[in-house]
Amino acid sequence: MRIVAGMWRGRTIVVPAGRLVRPTADRVREAWMSIVQPWLPGARVLDLFAGSGALGLEALSRGARHARFVERAAPSLRALRANIAALGAGDRATVDRGDALRVAGRLTTGEYDVAFADPPYGDGLAAAVAEHWLAIPFAAILGVEHAAADAMPDGGSTRRYGSTAVTIYRAGVQPSGREITS
Repeated sequence: MRIVAGMWRGRTIVVPAGRLVRPTADRVREAWMSIVQPWLPGARVLDLFAGSGALGLEALSRGARHARFVERAAPSLRALRANIAALGAGDRATVDRGDALRVAGRLTTGEYDVAFADPPYGDGLAAAVAEHWLAIPFAAILGVEHAAADAMPDGGSTRRYGSTAVTIYRAGVQPSGREITS
């Protein structure tokens, strides 16, 4: 897997071994990043269910100031830490071992500029993250990857890429800091 754009464009990152890992495809990640690009320069980023860290690392490559990665699986944590070290991103990254939903449950409004969530498909975790964000918008923008057939809470904009979908939720502020007035 490679970083798609930014200062680390073309750099390879490792993916944890195993059948349970489902890295975000390059074309989906590229489309997702294009959507959130206006929010990335100088952003505080949260990467829930981080896996290899591809989403948060892509955001750092594109100008985010800091990324917090939350992952609980030991093989994914090893790959994530190796990727951060290989890119020299240690001073711009924080890795937390833990349950992403529990971490999200402790967040407060506006802690992050951009949040990514790429939970395992089929467990209802994508909808759970979105529901929590709708109650407490812990980031100005939240992107959630999920199976295209999964129902997501209202309020987001969904884009489909084959059997994968990404739903983007935005709080009431544009990247310029101005309120959105419909």
